[in-house]
Amino acid sequence: QVTLRAGAELDAHRVNQYTLTLRAACPGEEEVEERLFVQVTAGQVLRCDAPFTSTGGDVVRVSADVAPRTPLYVVLPQPLGGLTVSGGLRNQDTPLMLTHRGLVLAPAGGFDPSKDTQTFRLQIEVMDRHGHNCSGAVTVEVLPSQRPSVTFREPQWAVTVPEGTSPLEVVTQVHASGDNVRYAILAPTVPVLFTIDEVTGEIRSTCRLEVAHTRLLVRAYNTLHPADHATAMINITVQEMDRRAPSCVPAISVSQVPETVSPGTTLVTLRCTDPTGAKDYLHYGLEGPPAFLSHFRMEGPQLQVNTTLDYDSEAMAAVGFQFTATIMVTAGGQSPRSTRVPVLVTVTPVNEFTPACPNGADFTVLETAAFGSTVGRVAGSDRDYPPDSLEYSLEGGTGPMQPFSIDTRTGDICVVGPLDSQRYKHYRLTVRLTDTRNDLDPAKRWSRLCNVVVRLQAVPNQAPVCTPEVQELWIVARLGSRQPVTRLACQSSLDGAALAYAIAGGNEDGRFWLEGNTLFYLPNDLAEPRTFVLLVEVWGGPGAPRRSTMVALVVHVTPWTTPVPPSTTTWHTTLQKELLVITRTEAAWLPPAWFVTVLTVSSALLLAALGCVARSLLCRVPSPTTYSPLAPSSLCSSWDVVEQRGGEEEQGRQHAGSPHPLLSAQGQFDGRAQDPRTGRDYLFNSVTGARRWI
Repeated sequence: QVTLRAGAELDAHRVNQYTLTLRAACPGEEEVEERLFVQVTAGQVLRCDAPFTSTGGDVVRVSADVAPRTPLYVVLPQPLGGLTVSGGLRNQDTPLMLTHRGLVLAPAGGFDPSKDTQTFRLQIEVMDRHGHNCSGAVTVEVLPSQRPSVTFREPQWAVTVPEGTSPLEVVTQVHASGDNVRYAILAPTVPVLFTIDEVTGEIRSTCRLEVAHTRLLVRAYNTLHPADHATAMINITVQEMDRRAPSCVPAISVSQVPETVSPGTTLVTLRCTDPTGAKDYLHYGLEGPPAFLSHFRMEGPQLQVNTTLDYDSEAMAAVGFQFTATIMVTAGGQSPRSTRVPVLVTVTPVNEFTPACPNGADFTVLETAAFGSTVGRVAGSDRDYPPDSLEYSLEGGTGPMQPFSIDTRTGDICVVGPLDSQRYKHYRLTVRLTDTRNDLDPAKRWSRLCNVVVRLQAVPNQAPVCTPEVQELWIVARLGSRQPVTRLACQSSLDGAALAYAIAGGNEDGRFWLEGNTLFYLPNDLAEPRTFVLLVEVWGGPGAPRRSTMVALVVHVTPWTTPVPPSTTTWHTTLQKELLVITRTEAAWLPPAWFVTVLTVSSALLLAALGCVARSLLCRVPSPTTYSPLAPSSLCSSWDVVEQRGGEEEQGRQHAGSPHPLLSAQGQFDGRAQDPRTGRDYLFNSVTGARRWI
């Protein structure tokens, strides 16, 4: 039989197999030797701590004021299942408790607060489900408590409360020294007139109190050690009270003071009397927002100014220049009574400061500035509230010597007359700043004169000069890419300065393109001759200010389908400019929206009716200037209407006249051709582009 040696410990993680050599021999026989292999597998092992299993056992020291059922010792801290923990008590009177989990707990009622050290020993045996066991002992030494005991400062005191005290109002508060102190009322239990907060010790009434005398017996105890307690006696007397509050004159105080009032000035004096006749017990106090309490104070029955009242500050504007508060007048004694007097104090403005001129009021304006141009702004300042509420005026008014005006509200200086740069290099203006709405008296105003310099800036560059400024051109539209029309001859006032060109008007269809000073025509499907009037703006580069010249171009374009004489000469006609001054007075009338709507609808209906009448007349009456052998006279065609309109245009051109020598032959036709679309023959004028159907 092979057994495990006593005290041996197996650890499968260190050695998991043992090899034993066994020898056996019988008398008269040979000795036999065999080997035995013992394998060790990992598993749950019951282990107890060395101090616990030692001869003396483990020792635990605790204070006598430890809380009841506090864990004092753990036999097996490792989590093992299926354990049986049992204890044998050497001392049967020990208060210690042992749980099935191996926890040693303090007694349910705590340890006895003795001044001597108490010792308790507990024998414990642990066994698992495999029958393995270990045993040991735990000694608990209970040391005397070092905490202070629960005591009242005064074992007895008296409290007086007024009659009519409302329920749940605090009557008094008790306080006892010690740890984990709680409070309770022991007597009387009936009737229950008072209740106590077990944590704070506040004693409150449970109903409206009447005149009576009550004694309360209050206990203070340690909630962890109820045996540590103390008691106190409280005598509560409910005294009859005079409910009449003091009366004050005035009952409401309304004051208006200027912002320059000196600190210490009395605003109102209250005359208050106590119905009981005890004048010495009246107390005056202020209740209100911090802003009021910082600016005002009470000196007995007098409300006085405490600090300077600055009307021009942001803090004063934030409260609306008014302060509201309440004066609390309290009559002392056993039953305090109070009266409230509302107070309203309004602070009024005082015009204290003179307006200030801006720094560096110098402006520069172009000598060619137009009427109404803004020169600059005179930004004056004033420290009175409302800030910068100023009026601006120009000393000396507006005239040839001073062609400027100033906005009375904003201080903007504008040009209102011609600027004479030859006589004046700069203008010196005197601007008067006058404050407004800064005083309770509107007539109390301050003003200051400020010097303003307006310097004239010369404009060296003039508008470009173009020759000619009006041109009349004739071109024939050809197929292919763009074709040049003309080249503008313009010259800047500054030598060598580059000029910029742009089409300003007349190019709604985008048939023309301007590249530098050269105008190009972009061919397209133009069916009939057409005349274009273009406006080209010419100015001097990117410099400032911008001075420009406008060139007018009258371009007559003949379609490419029209046969033209071999000559491709482009004719230029310069129209003579005449100075024309037009004075026109326009009267504006802004009708209501419904009138515009009615007028628009009526006009549309009238035009539609006139169009129908005109169409019927044209279809019934043949044109006097048209004869078409191909169509009966009773029929009306669109070509006859076009022919009639063309004849009227030719007659109009003959009466209008033209300075060009070829314009005198506008009524003659020098060519004949066939329209490729309709196949009809027509006569044409190669100069004017006029047509007449044959």
